[in-house]
Amino acid sequence: MFPFFSRSKMSDAPEVTPAPAPSKTHEPHPLDALTGGAFSAATSGERAARIREWLATQPAPEQLQEVFKELSARDKGAARAVRERLDEIRRAKAQEAIAAEWAEKAQALLAAPKLNIADALAWQRDAAKAGAPLSREPLATLKAQLAERVKVIEDLQHRVQVQREAAVLLAQRIEVLSTKPWRDAQAALEQLRADIARWQTQADELTGDASWASVEARFPPLLETSRTQLLAVWEAFEAALAQAVAAAEDAQAPLPPVPVWAEELRAARGLPSEAVARPERPAKPPIAPEVREKAEQAVRSALAVLEQATAEGQGKASSAAAAALRAVLKEHGKHIGAALEQQVHQALVAAGELEGWQRWSADQVREELVAKAEALLQRPEGQALGGRKMQETLRQLREQWKQADQSSAPNHALWKRFDDACNAAHKVVEEWLEKVRAEAAQHRAQREALIEELKTWAQTQAQALAAAGDWKGLQRALHQFAERWRDAGHVSEKVFAELQPLWKQAMAEASAPLEAAQKESLARRHALIEEAQALAAAPSLRIDAVRALQQRWQAEAQAVPLDRKLEQKLWESFRQPIDEAFQRKTAERSKAEAALSARDRAVIEAARALEAASASGDAQQIRAAMAALDAALHAPAVPEPGAAPAAPAAAPAQPAPAAAESEQNQPVAPVEYTQIAPESEAAEAAGAAAETVAPAPAAAKPAPRPVIAVRGDDRPGAQKNLPATHPHGARPAGRRDARPEGGRAAFGRDASRTGERAGRGGYEGREGRGERAERAPRLGDAAFRAQREALERAQLALKKLAAQAHGEVLTHLLTAWEKRDPALVPAAQQLGVRVSAAQRNAWVQALSAAPTASAADAEQSLLRLEIAAEVPTPAEQLSARRLLQLQLLTRRNEPAPAQTWTQDVAKLLAAPYDAAQARRLQNVLKVLLRNK
Repeated sequence: MFPFFSRSKMSDAPEVTPAPAPSKTHEPHPLDALTGGAFSAATSGERAARIREWLATQPAPEQLQEVFKELSARDKGAARAVRERLDEIRRAKAQEAIAAEWAEKAQALLAAPKLNIADALAWQRDAAKAGAPLSREPLATLKAQLAERVKVIEDLQHRVQVQREAAVLLAQRIEVLSTKPWRDAQAALEQLRADIARWQTQADELTGDASWASVEARFPPLLETSRTQLLAVWEAFEAALAQAVAAAEDAQAPLPPVPVWAEELRAARGLPSEAVARPERPAKPPIAPEVREKAEQAVRSALAVLEQATAEGQGKASSAAAAALRAVLKEHGKHIGAALEQQVHQALVAAGELEGWQRWSADQVREELVAKAEALLQRPEGQALGGRKMQETLRQLREQWKQADQSSAPNHALWKRFDDACNAAHKVVEEWLEKVRAEAAQHRAQREALIEELKTWAQTQAQALAAAGDWKGLQRALHQFAERWRDAGHVSEKVFAELQPLWKQAMAEASAPLEAAQKESLARRHALIEEAQALAAAPSLRIDAVRALQQRWQAEAQAVPLDRKLEQKLWESFRQPIDEAFQRKTAERSKAEAALSARDRAVIEAARALEAASASGDAQQIRAAMAALDAALHAPAVPEPGAAPAAPAAAPAQPAPAAAESEQNQPVAPVEYTQIAPESEAAEAAGAAAETVAPAPAAAKPAPRPVIAVRGDDRPGAQKNLPATHPHGARPAGRRDARPEGGRAAFGRDASRTGERAGRGGYEGREGRGERAERAPRLGDAAFRAQREALERAQLALKKLAAQAHGEVLTHLLTAWEKRDPALVPAAQQLGVRVSAAQRNAWVQALSAAPTASAADAEQSLLRLEIAAEVPTPAEQLSARRLLQLQLLTRRNEPAPAQTWTQDVAKLLAAPYDAAQARRLQNVLKVLLRNK
């Protein structure tokens, strides 16, 4: 067996022994396969290069975290790239998510029944620090709502302070009244009671406000304390005043507790004064003036230091100043005055309160910060804070802890708990930072790959698109590359500054053909703009040339795209001269149409005169002006000075094709056509157009009469150039409108006109017929509107004057009834056509005699008048009116109240005057005296 072992050992030695030795010395790292041999690299530069190549493969965040932990212990320079990628991954939190988070917090604050002002202000500050878009919706609206809510709460708090001051002033008024005679206090009692009630009403409005629950906790007790004190003082004052009044009336009644009032009442009763001398305070032994001055100066200097520290709220400084003041008091306390001693005691009390309050307040703040730090990792599932939010929260907590330490003595026990909680929560921040760095490296790799892709595309496909003339496709592809660059993810400012020049260079190379084409297109468009300007400056605007030019522009715009703003600007420059030419042409046409004739000017002047008369308020002037306007409207046409008389002219010939094409899109101006009467009815039937056929030279006939805007047969299918004839020829004898033989003579018409018609042979020879009186020409638009508005205003003014006159008549009649003066009764002409002279005399006789009618007769007459006028009756007289209406229905032959209303008025005027009946009579006469 021994030789066997030795043989096996000798046989395995040359093959197995050399192999395991190098493997034990150079064992590969487990992450080498993942990172491409970064851990086994010989130098730091090679390791960093392999890490960058590995980061270009976009590894997962978990792999980045694992590599960073292992590599940071070996090579921090190479691990920096991994850390930056992790930081970028953690920083890439969508802004929309941040906005949603802060919007939810703001809505929760607004929905809460109690809103803390500090929370509302902290929301805006924290949202701005978190990067939330406060200037966009919905955060902008929520921010405004929170600000409005805070404003309302602050206004309530301010009003509470105002109410408190008002309560103090009211109490001072009561105190001042207690030092004056009791009769002065009694005179001011009612005003003071009203002021107290108003103060209570305003205080109740404050407590009843919807935002009262959000007011700080110190304000409601202030308001309640002011209310209690004011009511206590008021009740005591009111009771003392009542007791003083009773003591003044009864000599045996007790005197009021107010010393001034008691002394006044005691003097009134003739009793001696009971003033009691107060015991005087024993005087201090005399002190030398120089000793007192030295002691007071030392105490005042220490007191000033303490008051300054207390006013600034510095707990540590106030404690030291208080100790120094106490030491000074031990030495000089016996030599200072009573006033200074009282001031020193007040300052020491305030310093002690400040010191104790600050210590307690600082500990409360520290405990709250510890609770917040420990709760960072104990949030419910789904509400855990992200890396950036956790980092900012920890920074804020530590800053708040520093501020608490500056205001009071430190608390080491609470600091230990706080620091441990912050360190535990900072692990989340570290993970987030690693993730952000990893994402940044990934985004950089994406941008570098995009730059290379753009360079390749510019050398291949961009050239092909430029050769094919597909400029829109080239621009679309470049736009897609730009969108991909914007969406490539966040990188650091340093990396972006490194990659942005490379991207711009690649984009410039890719867009060079498009920019050259756009430059040529821009030159062509400027040439089209110059052509448009020349075309618009021509004397006559050619529509066909404008159309052709616009088609060329559209073809150019569709072929080569430009920037939207530049293209819109060029289009406006191209369109402007053409639009101005069309507007100029339209203005010239409108100016020609709007030229006023002499008759239009006369009508406008008459309308202005009517408006002036309407403004004067004189009915006669208004009627005279209306008559003048009517005369101007019906006046015959006056030819313009220098205008040539109208001459017969043939209808315009058919326009040339070019002219028709140039004017086919323009509005047609009104044209006056002339018509030449045909020689005979046979010529009309034959269809000889009067516009084109001239009369025979041998025929002697009067000059043709111009006809304006003669309308022919406009039925569908009718020939426009033939005169309108009856569809069935002559009027048949069997028709209902057929005339008997003899024409108009059979109906008793003028024989001369009948003879003239017979001499002409019926309707033949129309050129010999007598001229018909021409109607007044149509008014222009301005003149028509002016006369219509003037007439409307004049009629309205006449109605107002009539109503005013009607009201004055009623006033005079009621005044005559009140004064029983027949001379004040208006004349019959003023009363109107509905009152005759006899009826007016009856009214005058009723007013001339003494009142004879009873109240019942007057009431019945008034009810009859209201029935006649159909006006409402007061509620208390409705039953009497219904009863009277039933009685009237049973009286058949008795006249109705509408027929005897003047007699009822006379009966009512014979009764004594009553203001209520006068108002009812006025309402009745408004209806009955109205002219219908």
